[in-house]
Amino acid sequence: MVKNYTPVDNLVKKHKKSLAVGRPKEAEPVPRSKEKYIIKEAVEHKPEEEVRPFVQSRAETLEIPPDLQKHGLEPVSGTNFPSYQNIKTPLSDEKIIAGRHEPVTSSLRWLSALAEYILAQAHLALKIVHGKIIRVVRS
Repeated sequence: MVKNYTPVDNLVKKHKKSLAVGRPKEAEPVPRSKEKYIIKEAVEHKPEEEVRPFVQSRAETLEIPPDLQKHGLEPVSGTNFPSYQNIKTPLSDEKIIAGRHEPVTSSLRWLSALAEYILAQAHLALKIVHGKIIRVVRS
């Protein structure tokens, strides 16, 4: 009897060996570094060492007398001029913007969506102004 196909046994063996050596595609990704991302939001401005002797600082929260506290009055802390500290995201701002235009099946697309969510929680957004990417405070 004559064979009417091309044998692919050698290709199947190579494929099985490659799966045994590496991890399968469905495996969870292994984190490369155990870097912690710290998100810090609005903080009160503290004067520098050079300026401190010449500036009188006041606390944001006022002390309320005890008789007013008995009536249910509570101090409200808040500042009109918050200063935002650095908010670290898993991607740089350039990669977040580039990730917006990736296909839906791309992991970069979803990682950039997560980074945008982290920025949104801190009331920040990314904008391109004159070819540069800047963070803008959202109201």
